[in-house]
Amino acid sequence: MSDTPASKSNSAKHNSTMHKKNQPIADDSNADVTDQATDQAESSLGKKTKQKFDSKSFLATCSQRPGVYQMFDSNHKHLYIGKAKNLKKRLSSYFRTQTAGGKTEALVQRIFHIDVTVTNSETEALILEHNLIKSERPPYNILLRDDKSYPYVFLSSQHEYPRLSFHRGSQRKKGQYFGPFPNTYAVRESLNLLQKMFKVRQCEDSFFKNRSRPCLQHQIGRCSAPCVKLIEKEDYAESVRKSVMYLEGNNDALGNELRKEMDHAAEQLAFEAAAEKRDQISQLRRVQEKQFIDSGSGDIDIIAAAIASGHACIQVLYVRRGRMLGSRSYYPNIGIIDNQADLLEAFISQVYIASGGALGTVPGELITNTAPAELENLTLALSESAGKQVKVISNVRMGRARWLSMATETAEQNLMARINSRQQVRQRFEQLQKDLELEEIPQRIECFDISHSSGEQTVASCVVFDQEGAKKSDYRKFNIEGITGGDDYAAMRQAIERRYTRIKKGEGILPDILLIDGGKGQLNQAIEVLEELQIDEVLIIGVAKGESRKPGLETLFVGSADKALSLPNDAPALHLIQQVRDEAHRFAITGHRARRAKKKSSSPLQDIAGVGPKRRRELLRHFGGWQAIERATIDELLKVEGISKKIAQDIYAALHNT
Repeated sequence: MSDTPASKSNSAKHNSTMHKKNQPIADDSNADVTDQATDQAESSLGKKTKQKFDSKSFLATCSQRPGVYQMFDSNHKHLYIGKAKNLKKRLSSYFRTQTAGGKTEALVQRIFHIDVTVTNSETEALILEHNLIKSERPPYNILLRDDKSYPYVFLSSQHEYPRLSFHRGSQRKKGQYFGPFPNTYAVRESLNLLQKMFKVRQCEDSFFKNRSRPCLQHQIGRCSAPCVKLIEKEDYAESVRKSVMYLEGNNDALGNELRKEMDHAAEQLAFEAAAEKRDQISQLRRVQEKQFIDSGSGDIDIIAAAIASGHACIQVLYVRRGRMLGSRSYYPNIGIIDNQADLLEAFISQVYIASGGALGTVPGELITNTAPAELENLTLALSESAGKQVKVISNVRMGRARWLSMATETAEQNLMARINSRQQVRQRFEQLQKDLELEEIPQRIECFDISHSSGEQTVASCVVFDQEGAKKSDYRKFNIEGITGGDDYAAMRQAIERRYTRIKKGEGILPDILLIDGGKGQLNQAIEVLEELQIDEVLIIGVAKGESRKPGLETLFVGSADKALSLPNDAPALHLIQQVRDEAHRFAITGHRARRAKKKSSSPLQDIAGVGPKRRRELLRHFGGWQAIERATIDELLKVEGISKKIAQDIYAALHNT
């Protein structure tokens, strides 16, 4: 452990306490009075400042062994808990001149003291770290605010005719518990299927005991009516046994049994019984087709992480014994984490090491869409915590790859839905007004971006956002022509001229804010165009990426290239700007790819006057391909049916740029 004083004042108090045993009590109290008087004098003069953590002296004595560090604020409350392979190196990274971003900088500014706990291995550090995170819940760590218990299917054992039911909470009743399931829907779906297949009762005991005739469930073929003894005990017990086989995942064995029973019933000419078995087999097969993975065996959790605009979503798909039980979405507060690898490492550590698994148990295999940070150490800790070998892999094929793709797509869609929610967007607009010190909340934002491949097929995009979110009906694409390839400044100028010339003519609405994805050069082009068009009511903001091009490190040039503004990477206003900028980038790339694909699929002959579909077809038929047409002379072109001398000359000139 290490607790370094944060200032001279603290050092004096610390030394005073250290010498307390060798000095009279009166001397110690006088020292405290002196410190208090000094503090009051400084406060009255307005000179008292916030004490700063003395990182230099702390790091000088810091251990280089593995361990856990705990950061505290001036109220001795936890700020952040982390682990390290080398404590000194890891902690030194927080106090460099250039930190990783605004959140880290804000964290460092609040540090009052740091405690370290040295461990024998990284695995011990990992387990200790996440036990501490779970108990202390520091604000700068990833926090997972989902503490609901998981639902089960319960089969009672104290009844003559056992009952299947939904269960959540403590497992005190006598019977079998099947699960856990990821959500209520998965349990209801399983119970509904079992009702159709095996007709085991699901009614309450009070309802069951007071029946004198079969209920509606029996009439619609979903219960065998044991309440009025319409089924023998042995037959009911057999239905219960098959229900247990299904719930335990023994679908193959269950299917074989049902097929044998169907064949036997058919041989005995019991066609109704055979038809019932056939229907059960059909329902079981549909479930297997929907939930089958690879060989149909194994317990797997598939975990996909997505990060955008300061928010994160983790999607988990649960597979048990080859059956897909369902999925669950987590929306953690990501603290200072800014990449998927660290997010997955933190999530897996908290959920699977500190809490014993997403469903209360750790499966033998975890599949992730990105390899978690410190994978080897994480795998060792998982295996040690679970008491069995646990694999964490991200490179998968076939069925597993399809499930991973599904989880990734779901995480991205859920995250976008959360980011684009009306409440979120409105709050960000309000924060943007405050951060930019605007008189009114902006009503409309437009953003431009440029996309091309080595200067070819340049496309500019214009996207529009209002307080409801993306306004896609107002999006516009511009195919840029007549500029030097790769000249982004000229492309930006042309797009803005075309857009705002039309708006000036009454073909659209002026935005309150115009975002330009680029630095000072692109910004100056936009300023010049709006000045020429005499549009002065639009605030122009250039969004320049930082040196590492990481989200959160952008510099904003507000109104001119001389007025730079940097917002913290957790600022809602910056998240809004990132969201609009990323959408403009996506829309520009989509337009560019479409234009490039159209160019590749089109024939150069299409642009030649007089060469229509019929003549193009004859040319291809005669020469056999585009390359042969390009090599052909005028005389050779004249041999093609329907090609006159003038058209042959036009074709030759177009293909050879003469």
